[in-house]
This record gives sequence, C-alpha cells and structure tokens, in this order.
Amino acid sequence: MYRLIKRHFGVVVDYVSLLAGSAGRLVLSLAYFVSVANALTIAEFGLFATASATGIVLSRIAGLGFVSPLYRIATVKPRLIGTYTTGLLVAFGLSVPLVALAAWAFYALFFAGEMHPAAFAAIVVAEVAFWRVLEIVVIVNNGIGRFARGAAIVIVGSAVRAAAAVGFATFGHAGLLAWSLVYMAANGVAMAIAVLGFYPTWRLRLAPRLYASRWRDSLSVAGAEIVFYLQSELDKLLVLSFGGPHIAGIYALVMRLVDLTALPVRSFNTMVVQKLMKTPRWLDGWRIRCGLEGLVAAVSVLGLAALGGLLHVYPDALGHNVAEAAPLVLIALLVPAFRNLVEYQSELLYAQGKTTSRAAVLAVVGLIKAALLILLFRRFPDETEWILGLNGLFFALWLASAAMTYTLLDWTGFSHAGRFRPIRQPAE
Repeated sequence: MYRLIKRHFGVVVDYVSLLAGSAGRLVLSLAYFVSVANALTIAEFGLFATASATGIVLSRIAGLGFVSPLYRIATVKPRLIGTYTTGLLVAFGLSVPLVALAAWAFYALFFAGEMHPAAFAAIVVAEVAFWRVLEIVVIVNNGIGRFARGAAIVIVGSAVRAAAAVGFATFGHAGLLAWSLVYMAANGVAMAIAVLGFYPTWRLRLAPRLYASRWRDSLSVAGAEIVFYLQSELDKLLVLSFGGPHIAGIYALVMRLVDLTALPVRSFNTMVVQKLMKTPRWLDGWRIRCGLEGLVAAVSVLGLAALGGLLHVYPDALGHNVAEAAPLVLIALLVPAFRNLVEYQSELLYAQGKTTSRAAVLAVVGLIKAALLILLFRRFPDETEWILGLNGLFFALWLASAAMTYTLLDWTGFSHAGRFRPIRQPAE
C-alpha cells in the first residue's frame, strides 16, 4: 500500500488540490444559491437561472474555441503562452458580433416580455466576458500543472460572487435588474483578481502563422462545446417556454441542487481526462469502465440524498423559496447520477480528441432530451409527476450516450495521447 501511494503521490496531491477547490466552491456555491434564491421571487430566480444558462452557452462561442490551442501550448510549450494568449484575444474580438447576434436571438425567442433587456445583457456580459475569462485563467494554470493555483482561483471567484449575493440579499427584494447589475460587477471583480493575480506573465506577441494551423481544431472544439452546453441547458429554456417563469423557477431550484452534486465529480473528470491523455488504453477493460461509472453515480446520488434528506427534515433550512421546491428534491434522486454520467462519458471522447464524434453524440442526446421534455410537459402537467419523470428521461439519455460513446471508443480505438484539449471548469 505504501509503495502504491508513493508511486502515485503526485496524482493524489493534484486530485486533492482539485477536490479542495471543489469543496470550497461547494460551500460558497451553496451560500450564493441560498442568498440569490431567497432575495428574488421564484419567477425572477427562474429567469435569472435561464439567462445565466444562456450566457454559459454563448460563452462557448466567444474565442471561437482558441482556448484549446492555448491549453495545449500551456501543457507542452509554456514559453509560448504569451503568443497564444494574443491569438485568443484576437479570436475573442472576432467572435463579439457572433455572440451579440446569438444573444439577441435568444432574447427574442425566450425572454422578450419576461425580463428587462438590460438585465439579460448584464447577465450575458457577466458569463461571456468575465467568468469565461476567469475559467481560461484556471485552464492555463491547470495546463502548466499549477492545480493548487487553479483551485485557489475558483475559490476566490466563487467567494466574490457569494459575497455579492449575500450583500444583495441583506437589502431585501431589490428586483432582478438590480441583481443582474450586481452579478455583472461581481464577476468583473473576480475576473480582474484572476488575471492580475494568477495569469502567467509572458510577453504578448502576435504570430498569425502559428495560429493558422490551429483554427480547424479550435472551431471543432468550439462546436462541440456549444453543443454540449446547449443540450445541458436546453431544459431550462424549454421549461421557461412551456411553463412560464414561476415553473421555471421551481425547476431551476431543483436542478441547482442537482448541479451542486456535479462539483466533486468534475474534479474526478479532470483527473480522468489527464490520465487518458497519458495512458490512452487505460479504459479498454469493462471492469474499469463499470467501476468508474458506478463511482460517479454513487457519489452523485449520495450528494443529492444528503441535501434532500436535510430539506425533508428542515424544509426552511435553505430559505423560504427553496422550501417550496424541497418536497421535489428526493423525487429527482436518480437525476444527478445519469446527468453526471452523460457529462463523464462526454469527457472520455473529449480526452481522446474525438471532438467531432463528441459533438455528434451530444447533438443526439440534446434532441432526445428536447423531445422527451416536451412529451413530459404534455403528458404530466402536475409538477410532481414531471419531476418524477425526469429520472426516466435522464436514464434514457444515459443509455443513449453510453451506447454511442463506448461504441465509438471500441470501434475506432483510442487516439494518441498527444492530442490535448482544454479542461473545462464549470460556470457555476
């Protein structure tokens, strides 16, 4: 046992660093969630959560996927970080019109008449221009092996947002527009701290010839990321469209608690990705595959069971608004297991550089999710029934994802570990 621990000591330290960031973020995210959920009305919280989810999708357009070459360079040739950072800045500038056009389309389709356009714009700017940049700082630090610094950035950023939410909640109900402006400011402060305090100091230099060979890879990664987050956040948009802001708020409260279970799992995913980059045939055996999936599922279910159990005994433990959704939490007990497994399986393709296949799998999963959600709403108008139905819906998504993912891995074989991709950090 001692030899085993000694042999993998570096991996253990890296994982503990990542897990420390997730644990700290979990506590801060809970404080943030409780404050915002109870400072706004349920309908306002539903609109905020849905607009934030839209901003996360739009943030994957920003930069046109050039964060992928930046991460690879940070991993293998850190002396070129300044050169590729310049390329990313250029890509961000080129993507601004696309982000603005997509944001306008989302607002017109889902939010017009429901929330002030200034509130929507502030939330989008917070996610696209501020929090996404903080994520990139984390990605670069992880690329050069500074996992503790990456975890510190996540904790500091989450702490700034949590402090803003707690401060906002102390002033009573100030409304969604006021919170949107506070949210944008908090994300801006978090981004400034990350960039000024943690980004590697390399001289910026423009080198168009180096970027030219990377654009195909960048756009492929961007497409896969957009599809991933679109299918992941599509449910919030559909609930808002079919159920209105109040039902969207109830759904957002439940799914936010589900999201909290994913934070420790994502630290695990990060280590799996890097392990597969270095040892491409690590997951050839079904024993390891099933064991890892069982571990992800168990941690996810136990996490939501703990939160659901607390709310069952003390419904007001997380505030009066969350108390309205408290009875529904345990009904969705299996949702985090299947939801987190779909993300985990996506990471397996991502780790092997199969971005086109990954995008195709996620697109199919997204279409299945949309169809089943619409069917649920039409079949079961009662919120308790359709929340219960989410267990079956995400089970179907897991089956479809697993069948396609492992078929692709076994059919084509694993690619070479030298094809690096950026490790995502969750937006919330």
